[in-house]
Amino acid sequence: MSNLQSPELYFNRELSVISFNQRVLAQASVSETPLLERLRFLGIVSSNLDEFFEVRVAGVRHREALDLPMNTPDQLTPHQLLTAIREKTQKMVKEQYRILNEELLPELEMEGISLLRRNEWTEAQKSWIKSYFKTQVFPILTPIGLDSAHPFPNVQNKSLNFILSLKGKDAFNRDGDLAILSVPRCLPRIISVPSQKERKLDYVLLSSVIHAHVGTLFPGMKVTGCYQFRVTRNADLFVDEEEVDDLLAALKGQLHGRNFGDAVRLEVANNCPKKMITLLCEQHGLTHLDFFQVNGPVNLHRLGSWVSLIERPDLKFLPFSPGLPGRLGPNSDLFSMLGKEKEDIFLHHPYRSFEPVVRLAWLAAEDPDVLAIKMTLYRVGKNSPLVGALMEAARQGKEVTAVVELRARFDEEANINFAQTLTQAGVKVSYGIVGYKCHAKLMLLVRREGKKLRRYAHIGTGNYHVQNARIYTDYSLLTVNPEITEDVHNVFMQLTGLGKVVELKQIRQSPSSMLPSLLEWIKKEEELALKGNNARIIAKMNSLTDAKVIEALYRASQAGVKIDLIVRGICCLRPGIEGVSDNIKVRSIIGRFLEHHRVYYFLNSGLYIASADWMFRNLRRRVEVACPILDSKLKKRVLFELEEVFLRDNQQAWEMLPTGEYLRVQVDGTPFSAQRYLLNELAGK
Repeated sequence: MSNLQSPELYFNRELSVISFNQRVLAQASVSETPLLERLRFLGIVSSNLDEFFEVRVAGVRHREALDLPMNTPDQLTPHQLLTAIREKTQKMVKEQYRILNEELLPELEMEGISLLRRNEWTEAQKSWIKSYFKTQVFPILTPIGLDSAHPFPNVQNKSLNFILSLKGKDAFNRDGDLAILSVPRCLPRIISVPSQKERKLDYVLLSSVIHAHVGTLFPGMKVTGCYQFRVTRNADLFVDEEEVDDLLAALKGQLHGRNFGDAVRLEVANNCPKKMITLLCEQHGLTHLDFFQVNGPVNLHRLGSWVSLIERPDLKFLPFSPGLPGRLGPNSDLFSMLGKEKEDIFLHHPYRSFEPVVRLAWLAAEDPDVLAIKMTLYRVGKNSPLVGALMEAARQGKEVTAVVELRARFDEEANINFAQTLTQAGVKVSYGIVGYKCHAKLMLLVRREGKKLRRYAHIGTGNYHVQNARIYTDYSLLTVNPEITEDVHNVFMQLTGLGKVVELKQIRQSPSSMLPSLLEWIKKEEELALKGNNARIIAKMNSLTDAKVIEALYRASQAGVKIDLIVRGICCLRPGIEGVSDNIKVRSIIGRFLEHHRVYYFLNSGLYIASADWMFRNLRRRVEVACPILDSKLKKRVLFELEEVFLRDNQQAWEMLPTGEYLRVQVDGTPFSAQRYLLNELAGK
């Protein structure tokens, strides 16, 4: 096929997100997965869908309203795309609640764990719940009766609400037939209640507690209907960075509005009558296509907190201790190992501990010979020890620079707060480059050793988030290689200063050199294959959407290059199309840990770990880095993991079909799980 830009060769990005969540949802039905972890997967899908509607669907709706094209290679119109999204998400949500009601809740009941409905409460439980409502819930609730003086309240994004129908007259002799009750987020959504049976764990939903006692809020009136609803709103922040003088202040001013953007989705309980649904849709500017009527609680994301409440370790994943390579004991001298021995340290998280990275930062903070520390911060989590290390280094008079990405979606507020804390501690804080998110994961230390200065660098595929390092799979490279550390230095100079792009020696950087290098490396494999030479590409990432990269991969496939892509989430490339992508296979691995590392292997150009997915935004609108693995032993090890571990998985891997659908890889021979293998080989050792 000569036209490799033909729309039918590309799968839509948004529909691929839905496909990914279908694979995550499938984990909730896998009997080999511990029961409470299956419940957690169900909640993860709900959380993912929330963000999908808040950001992606909101964007498509905006384009439809303005009659703007999507500008995607599949060439779907906004209307066509919204229609497909609604159809697929409705089916998926229906399946979510089926799994909850028909599989998980009955199996939990068999384990002595119950989520009780109101008609299942014992008399003793009714009494306890009534007291709980009176003392812990009732004082915080504020119902709003709807009339000319009290219009429909602007309910917060993703909050739990009730719409109530009433009969009778109020304290001012007014007839009121409707009221809205918004439930404050400070109240726990799942409550443990006393059980009369030994070794039985009983829980109730806050929504059930409120429903049972809602009449208390309207004395002298009768509540004739009580229905849960939840509104999802456009939560994407917009700041015209070229028009603002202070990005931090501008973002800070936008944060509150995130809870009150335009509505994009309505979720209602399955007992909600059509009249109420119509009212809620009209009130929020939605149509009958935008609501989901569900058989259960309107927010399954909260089930994650339920898992945390239940103390049944036998129903959860077995705990593990991240390992350390033998030479990296707790008392090992990292500066000596890296500096004198000049041997790179390579870590595969979460199987290998993130502790050496944290320890290196604190050693640098406390070592009088370390003169400067520079670090990029995208997501770090609360009470981060790395932020603490930077503050301590600044207190000790070192030159400390932090490039804080304020626009890390849904972490903006946290990043603003710790950026201000760092500034107060004396750290030089930069917010990167206007128009380009800084997504690179870099730390650079400058240390005086004798009469010379030596640079030490950490380059990672994941964020400096200690908690995520236990659940996300990522690579870390610690090195003193002079060319790599000089490249890292030059990247920081670009991020904090001014000047033209400096040509880097080893690292590839977006938005300057990464995309041209990727296309060059793919082209090289193509040309060598056409000459009859060996050619091979293996790449592992979170998402693949960039049309130029996909077209280059198609050409390489046509030339005979064998290409294996391990893409966890979004993939717009269609594999297995005759004459186009016959030589391309795409697989996705979904398991206990979130597959997050990015690594690219080109037989004739080398092996790179990176912060960037092959997406338009990562290659053009973000600051990203790809770093080569130069040590032959480390390169061999990573390549082994790609070929003999990730491509061998037949337990948690899915294979993408030309249609964009995925089939679970069937066991052919011995069952093999990549994550289980790596846990056995690396963790605790």
